[in-house]
Formats: sequence, structure tokens, C-alpha cells
Amino acid sequence: MEARSPIPPRQQIRALHTESTVTVYQAYGPELGPAAARDGRFPAAWKRERMTWVKPSFLWMMYRSGWGTKEGQRTVLAVEIRRDGFNWALDHACLSHYVRELHGQPGDWKRELKRAPARVQWDPERDLHLRALPYRSLQLGLVGEGARRYADEWIVGIRDVTPLAHRVHALVRDGRLDAARGLLPIERVYAGARAAPEAGGMPPGP
Repeated sequence: MEARSPIPPRQQIRALHTESTVTVYQAYGPELGPAAARDGRFPAAWKRERMTWVKPSFLWMMYRSGWGTKEGQRTVLAVEIRRDGFNWALDHACLSHYVRELHGQPGDWKRELKRAPARVQWDPERDLHLRALPYRSLQLGLVGEGARRYADEWIVGIRDVTPLAHRVHALVRDGRLDAARGLLPIERVYAGARAAPEAGGMPPGP
């Protein structure tokens, strides 16, 4: 059974970060992931006009990608980006779903969402068995100016952490949870930016 720590606030940004950078995770197929890790930037095939979602939670990325085994997500990347870029995205973000107490009329929210270069979504954090926990982690969607800045200005480095994902998964399968936990990135509470939009009483996601 996993050891229990004090439950964090329902919505809280936690990330591997330094004074100047924040690490987020994405997963890609063979046409994008290996090249990005090799070159430290996304290749020309990476579509800057599309929405891209980044996750500061390693375990949420493991949940999303099936420990880096799902089709199209078999290369898990740790993307280290500039902290001022991450803060800019939070400052310009709109919540990904409508909450009357925050947005007033649905039309107001739709207009804000259409203009915003970033979107915030709060999804249940995951434990080592990828079960939902009673608190949430940030997903940050970047589109338009946000996606272009992310790809062309904010990236400091890109690492392929698929081997780490597979090692942790193997330890979990073997029941060696303490060893698995010891390999996880250290994700501390992230402060210093304006608070991201909160989900209020309407939880997104499963």
C-alpha cells in the first residue's frame, strides 16, 4: 500500500522547476519525438497552428500515455522551458470550460476562450498505479501565439524520458513502490506567477 502524505489543495501547480526553468511533459510518435529529443527543438513537422497540451505532472503524463506505450505516444519528452514563458502562459490563460461564477454569460467565456493563447484545465492527479487522487494537476493548452512562443522561444532543452517511464512502470508492476517513487521527478509547489484560472465547482475531466 502506498504511503499517504498530507493531501495538497484541490488545485495546485506542482512541477520540476529551477529559478529560471519549468519542466513539462509531452508524448509523441516516431515522426516527432526522437527528432525533438535529438535536436533540442521540435522539427518542422510540428504544427505550430495546432493546440498543444503540456503537463507539469510526470505521473499524469504516464496516465495519458500509458507509460509511453500508447500508439502515437511512445516517446515521452521532458521539455524544459523558460520560467518567464510559463508565467506568460498562465497570465494569458482562460479556463478550458465554462463556469458561471467566473465568466458571467457563456458568450463572454467563448469570446475569451477564442482570444486566449493559453488554456488551463485541472485534471485529477495520479498515483503510481495511475489511479485518480482527490486533488488536481494542471494541464496547459497552448495555441496560436502561445504555441509559437513555446516552440520557438521558450524551450531550453528536450530530453527523452521514455526509458525512465519504463523503469518506473516495471518497478510498479513488481510491487517495488518505494524504489519507483525514488525515481520520480521532484515536483514542488510552483509559486511566483499569477494564479491560474480555477475550475470552481465544475471539475473537468474524468
